[in-house]
Parts: sequence; structure tokens; C-alpha cells
Amino acid sequence: MARMPTIPEDHVEAAGPPAFNDYDRLAEGYAAENETSLLNAYYERPAMLELAGDVTGRRILDAGCGSGPLFSALRDRGAIVTGVDASAGMLEMARRRLGADADLRVVDLASPLPFPDGAFDDVIASLVLHYLEDWGPTLAELRRVLKPGGRLLISVHHPFGITLFQHMAGEKFKYFETCSRTDEWTRGGQTVQMRFWDRPLHAMTEAFTAAGFRISVISEPPFVPEARELFPEELREITGPRFLSFLFFVLEAN
Repeated sequence: MARMPTIPEDHVEAAGPPAFNDYDRLAEGYAAENETSLLNAYYERPAMLELAGDVTGRRILDAGCGSGPLFSALRDRGAIVTGVDASAGMLEMARRRLGADADLRVVDLASPLPFPDGAFDDVIASLVLHYLEDWGPTLAELRRVLKPGGRLLISVHHPFGITLFQHMAGEKFKYFETCSRTDEWTRGGQTVQMRFWDRPLHAMTEAFTAAGFRISVISEPPFVPEARELFPEELREITGPRFLSFLFFVLEAN
């Protein structure tokens, strides 16, 4: 089975408690792993591109773009892409990939966005919302920068998958709670404490509708067929083309 990101995509600088989600420290190692990993390269990214469809000429905000693999794929498909991320280190990796002319900006998605109303046809928030405790202000901003009828494409940790793995680890059942969870990631020799905010499906959908979105797709997509040959051990116990990992949404701005 593939190693889940929940039990295996914000900075807090402080002298006391450890910083959470320090992607500046992880940038080199995380970017390298993201290029070829089962969950990112052969599952999440292909699924997001499939949901996006034909993006030729569309203005797209890659919200939480990291080192830029999705930005690159969208641009190759003819989109006009802007990328934002809270990590300057990850944006430096993106700059190396995308070139000096790429529109990349350090932006915290928990803060107001530096774009006018209706600036984008689509926003893609790939594996980023689960870092935020309160989705309300962020979704309101993403709605504001979308044109009427524009799309917001989202991927997050699958809430049932998180609950299942917690149950298997003997932890308390907390599916119906919105609560924080910490994990320790080591990438490229750097170890960082990661904090995520888990919430049930109904809390997600209520947040979407409260922000002025209509839910058009909820997806639990398959991994790409070639993954089975490339990752035989990870997928050894998976008989079908799907596993519990991420949950995908396509929302339309009302």
C-alpha cells in the first residue's frame, strides 16, 4: 500500500516551540521526491490535470504551487499561470524549473490575495487547504479572484482515509471533529514537524457553499495505469485501480 501522507502539500519562526510546516527547510528534498513519487507524480497530479481538462488560454492561479510541477504542466497545456506559495524556498525551486519570466509570488493563503476581483478563470489548490484551520477567509478570497462561473479545483487528504489509519493505529475516533494532527517528515536529510487540520466531509462542503461555490464534482480518482509496474510493492495489496489517499473537488463560483 502506498505510504499515506497522513500517517506515513505557513511558517512559524519562534525560539520556543518547533516551527511547523517549514517548507523552506524541506524545499530541496521535497521537490525531488515530488517529481517521481506514487502519490504526487502518478496519482494526485494526473488526477488534477484530468479534472482541469482543456486549459488553453485560461488564466489559472496555482494556489500553493510549491516547486512548480503543476504550474509547468498547465503552462505546457496552454494556460496562463500565476503561482503563489508561502515558502520562499519552494518558490526558488519553482523559479529554477520555470524560468525568470514565470509569475511567482510569496503569498500566505490565510491572508488577502494581491489580485483584483475576477482575475482568474480557474484556481487550483492542490494539497494545500488541509494546512489551514479556518477555510472561510481563504475560500472567500479564492472566490473573489475568480470570475463568475470560474472554477476552483481542490485536492485534500481524504477524511475517511485519515480516520481509517487512525483507527488502525488504535487512536480515538475523531471523524466528526475538526482538529489538528502533527506528523514528522524527513526529506533530503531535513526533518520538520508538519501540522494538518482534519475535518469531515460535511464541514468541507458546508465551507464551500458558504463561500459562494457550487459543488460540481467530488472525485476519488484512480492512479495512472503505469503506477502498478513502477510501484509493485506499494500496490501489492491493492486489487483495483484506487486507494484511499486524497479527495478531489471541482467547484463553480456562483
